[in-house]
Amino acid sequence: MRALVVEDDPGIASGLEQALRRAGYAVDLCATRDAAWLALSVEPFDVLLLDLGLPDGEGLDLLARLRQQPAPAAGRETLPHKDMPVLIMTARDGVSDRIGGLDGGADDYLVKPFDANELLARLRAMLRRAGGRSNPLIEHGDLVIDPAAHTVLRAGQPVVLGGKEFALLLTLMQARPQVLSRTRLVSALYGFGEELESNAIEVHIHHLRRKLGESLIKTVRGVGYFIARDPATADKP
Repeated sequence: MRALVVEDDPGIASGLEQALRRAGYAVDLCATRDAAWLALSVEPFDVLLLDLGLPDGEGLDLLARLRQQPAPAAGRETLPHKDMPVLIMTARDGVSDRIGGLDGGADDYLVKPFDANELLARLRAMLRRAGGRSNPLIEHGDLVIDPAAHTVLRAGQPVVLGGKEFALLLTLMQARPQVLSRTRLVSALYGFGEELESNAIEVHIHHLRRKLGESLIKTVRGVGYFIARDPATADKP
């Protein structure tokens, strides 16, 4: 999952980046409203963490601009994603501020200072709602994935995955049965400036197949990868 953090305080931004990376997110930081809009316009993000008081204007104005984006044409994807989950994080703790933020299009509102674990829990809840899930666990055949604990069980037995392997599995599971291109997977797993080997995605796919079964992740040659919605069809062409 890829998160954009819009925060002008370097110390807070750095702490958020570290906490999110430890939780398996790819993270990009922006300190201004204009820089954030540019990032949202060129890269797909899964969630936006938004401060309100920014050097070049109000975070709420950025949120309003995002929510007012035209709907994409049928069969096309446009950036920024107008319906992406947004968490406001701010020192403004007045009731009217919280109401304004939520009515302005935010999915959640967190007052600074906050505990990093609470932030992560709120993000997980937001992403579950965005994916149409209520169960905190993701189940697929004999696989049980716990996004909070970063654990995977296969037929009741734990499977040890690396951080990027877990992030890739989670991305494909949440998108199933949509085919995700290599470019989209790179965007989901790696932030701006992160070093990336040319065959990194293919290596992660290979490791996941070795650990979880060859039939789990399907390849559409020249297009990308996907996981079938119905695990009973996983072994069928």
